[in-house]
Amino acid sequence: MASVSVRKESNTLYLDFRYMGRRCREQTNFKNTVANKRRLEKLLVVIEAEIMAGTFRYAKHFPDSKGAHRFAEEELKLHDPKEWSLKQEQQVVPIFEEYVLGWLERHKVAWRKSHIVNIESMINKHYLPYFGGMEISSITRNDLLKFRTALAKVPGRNGRESLSNTRINKIMDPLRRIFEDAAEEFHFITPYIRIKQLKSHKTDVQPFTFEEVNLLLDKVRTDYRDYYLIRFFTGMRTGEIDGLKWKYVDFTKRIIKIRETIVAGEEDITKTESSIRDIHMSQPVYEAFKRVKANTWRFGKFVFCNREGEALNHCNVTKRVWYPMLKRLGIEKRRPYQTRHTAATLWLAAGESPEWIAMQMGHSNTEMLFRVYSRYVPNLTRMDGSAMDKLLAEKLEGRHAV
Repeated sequence: MASVSVRKESNTLYLDFRYMGRRCREQTNFKNTVANKRRLEKLLVVIEAEIMAGTFRYAKHFPDSKGAHRFAEEELKLHDPKEWSLKQEQQVVPIFEEYVLGWLERHKVAWRKSHIVNIESMINKHYLPYFGGMEISSITRNDLLKFRTALAKVPGRNGRESLSNTRINKIMDPLRRIFEDAAEEFHFITPYIRIKQLKSHKTDVQPFTFEEVNLLLDKVRTDYRDYYLIRFFTGMRTGEIDGLKWKYVDFTKRIIKIRETIVAGEEDITKTESSIRDIHMSQPVYEAFKRVKANTWRFGKFVFCNREGEALNHCNVTKRVWYPMLKRLGIEKRRPYQTRHTAATLWLAAGESPEWIAMQMGHSNTEMLFRVYSRYVPNLTRMDGSAMDKLLAEKLEGRHAV
């Protein structure tokens, strides 16, 4: 469980390790940089090796620490190697707060920034207030069920009386992994058993009709027309278009290279491996990029940016441009993400290959395409059997007419 962590108030690093069955945290003056973190991680390796060998002395590494005085007497008593070994093997099960913060630090290296922010929010807003001071091995299945019931009473977003079942399931899911890891480390049975997900209503996608797309593009603010045109006809995710850089726009091959995204104002890798893709530019999209290039290239690396050259703040744009426009035109309020769904349905309606559409969308296969979007195709084309009638009429040429 030893780790190098960051104290948010000062942005400095501290060591977090166990010694003689107790948790020890030693603050440093080192700022949170990669070089400093590596330096302290090396020190931590030495400390852990000395602890295992029975040669560690607290005052040697931390002479001014309160821990040096606290452990000094005990260290003097433990001259017998067997006694030392027994003392070290004493395993004190931590409280939930202590364990989950260490668990978070160990997993951060494998997660995207957006996921880290999401998990940290769940921990601070929901987990710690409820489980924080409880010994992690003492938490029962009934405690978890009570916690889930408490979540159902938390006010939801946009004035909703409570959190949706979908949101509750997303908050509960990381707890399964936390307790599985803790149970393996401290040798107890995980309490997260026989807890099924709550039934949640499937959220329908709400693509815009071609008539609505034309209306929106006609009435939107001139400086945002090309931004939304490209969104409607490429299917890019919000973070992908807001984080798009000019170096990834290939005018010669007429492709948009999706290699990065922007999440919570920070540049990041794409959502999934299949999200790394090349999107074909239709003629309207190609012309839109040429217009944007003429107007904004001088501001910086991002295709769409503010006057300081920084990437657009999607929350600001949505509240200031998108929603007011929908309200003004009398179009049902929908998230900007529906532009992505619109692109998929328009491609399907145009008769493009499902495999090609899946690649343009960044899906690993066509499963989601058929499951989510195909039911909208009859509303856009005459996919009602008339195509087969036409084929038979052309090929049979009346040979089997009665």
